[in-house]
Amino acid sequence: MKIVVGSSNLAKIGAVKNAFESLGIQADVTGAGTESGVAAQPFGDEETLTGARNRAIAALKTGPHDLSIGLEGGVKELDGRLYICNWGALALPDRTVFTAGGAQIPLPDEVAVLVRGGKELGPVMEALTSKEDIRQTGGAVGVFTDGTVSRSAMFSQIVLLLAGQWRFASGQRGRRQGQ
Repeated sequence: MKIVVGSSNLAKIGAVKNAFESLGIQADVTGAGTESGVAAQPFGDEETLTGARNRAIAALKTGPHDLSIGLEGGVKELDGRLYICNWGALALPDRTVFTAGGAQIPLPDEVAVLVRGGKELGPVMEALTSKEDIRQTGGAVGVFTDGTVSRSAMFSQIVLLLAGQWRFASGQRGRRQGQ
């Protein structure tokens, strides 16, 4: 099976590889730089989901693939706090698209103020942690969960939700390894 991820981000590509491996599905997973079609820092579930969907659809156009995955991280306002939010989309060559959302945790006020002020979360986190390319590794979720959940692990859960919907729709029910 050939899967393309609509990103060159290592955390996202790793999430797809890990999720499909955990399902016992052998796949050649590659990344392709795609545009999300949304702001560099998506605000709200709708914009973040749109970015994921756009990435999945754009990735399909990069070559012959069995399916593509788009993953997008964003932020959203909820109950007076700024939360991280994460969405994914799985697209098939026939233009069928499955979607799923993931983890949400509040950002500390000092980070939220900067993001609300127009800064992108990734660079804010790099400045806060003095680590480059934090989006390629643990991400904000890794920092604010003290390493308990990495960005890749968070996105893997979304990929599992997507893969489960795809398998259900295609009649592959109950074929998880060990069942």
